[in-house]
Amino acid sequence: MPLNEFTMNERDKSISTEQKALSINLDEHKYGTIVEIGAGQEVARQFFSAGAAAGTIAKTSSAYDMRISDSIYGKAARYVSRERLGQMLTHEYDLLIERLSGKRSRNTTFFSFADTVTAKSFRQQNECHGWMGVMVQLYPGAPASEIVMHVRMLDETNRLQSEALGILGVNLLYGAFYYPQRPEWIIDSLLDNLEQDRLEVDMINFSGPYFEELDNRLMNLHLVRSWCCRAVMFNAEARPVVPGQVLRKKNTLVIRGSYRPPTKVHVDMFNAGLRQFVEVEGIERENVLLVAEITMADINADQSRDDEAFLSRIELLAKLGYSVLVSDYLRYFRLRSWIRRYTSNTLGIVLGVLDFDQLFDEKYYEGLEGGILEAMGKLFSDNTHVYVYPARIDGKLITLDNVEVSADENHLLKHLIQHRAMVHAQYYNEEHLDIRPGKILREIARGRGDWEQQLPEEITREIIDRHLCGFPSNDQE
Repeated sequence: MPLNEFTMNERDKSISTEQKALSINLDEHKYGTIVEIGAGQEVARQFFSAGAAAGTIAKTSSAYDMRISDSIYGKAARYVSRERLGQMLTHEYDLLIERLSGKRSRNTTFFSFADTVTAKSFRQQNECHGWMGVMVQLYPGAPASEIVMHVRMLDETNRLQSEALGILGVNLLYGAFYYPQRPEWIIDSLLDNLEQDRLEVDMINFSGPYFEELDNRLMNLHLVRSWCCRAVMFNAEARPVVPGQVLRKKNTLVIRGSYRPPTKVHVDMFNAGLRQFVEVEGIERENVLLVAEITMADINADQSRDDEAFLSRIELLAKLGYSVLVSDYLRYFRLRSWIRRYTSNTLGIVLGVLDFDQLFDEKYYEGLEGGILEAMGKLFSDNTHVYVYPARIDGKLITLDNVEVSADENHLLKHLIQHRAMVHAQYYNEEHLDIRPGKILREIARGRGDWEQQLPEEITREIIDRHLCGFPSNDQE
């Protein structure tokens, strides 16, 4: 049996799936139900295979028939959804408490585990994904706390996907019982005994009395830090969302940046890119998703690693109406490929001319077999367009026409321009071309000043009122 969590300084990474399942089975105070729809009953199988499951599992079931599922859990708009998962967890947990709470030891901690997934099918090439979660008492008699998450299955066969889900389910239930005071450990342990290319967890939510002070935005950021996925998304209300649900069938316009802080030039880049995007592609504004992307490399470069400061960036961008994507992708073509998982619609990238130093640097593509040529081929392999936003440097206007790249890459740049893979951002505002976020950040630390005129009004107000971005707390308005 594991050590008490309060005595552990490090998470045990060597424990096998079977050992995790057996440790729960041998704890006579842990008791609950496991219900699964799709991909078999692999989580339950792990506990039965480990032995002594009769001490832990009150019931297992799998309501594959939709009519039977509806008769048990009620109607749902979609069967593989967070809504259906919630119905399953609540129904099974309430039933467990109703039937057994007065009949078992007072030290019992009850749980209900559920998943609903669509795995690899013989008949169709569907997206392999689903929802998994647990409702659990974290001490006897406690109100239930809950962990739910969205999962993408990446194996090529139904059998392998089912196997991976079984291991993931054991990891989740084990983490919920043994690491509740260290929720980062719950996330870190999700892919224990699994290769990282078999599953992705791209959204997680903790709720209930035990987790009421937990910030789920930080937990979703930790999914990327722990390699559970490559990117997470936040909507225009700054709440974590499932990327596939947000991006599905959307034309997408994305700008990469640090946004420390978001300035008028960022807003103008979005506006200029959006106007041109809609005109050139002949699409409706209502079907364009504006995405501000922050790379994990930028976060890791921030020596302060101040989570509150990072969250403020998400909140400020949400105030401007943007969705926020946090990824660990350094190269633009990787970002493009990730978005292409979810939408085949038109994709636009607004790129500042100041970023050309990185985009056309051969060192940036070391380790890539085809080097920069392979990278550019992947970036522009379909209806992806890059709108190049100008800048003013030492009084000189730098645009796509006169930007300088190395002699070796100049021919490549001309080729991209000729084939309209890269185009001018036509509608830029010259008044904003001198704005430099890094300079503004330094000025904010000195209190109120001219920098306020270089930010959107609502961003300036938030920075001053909440003392964000290093704004001094003793500065008076």
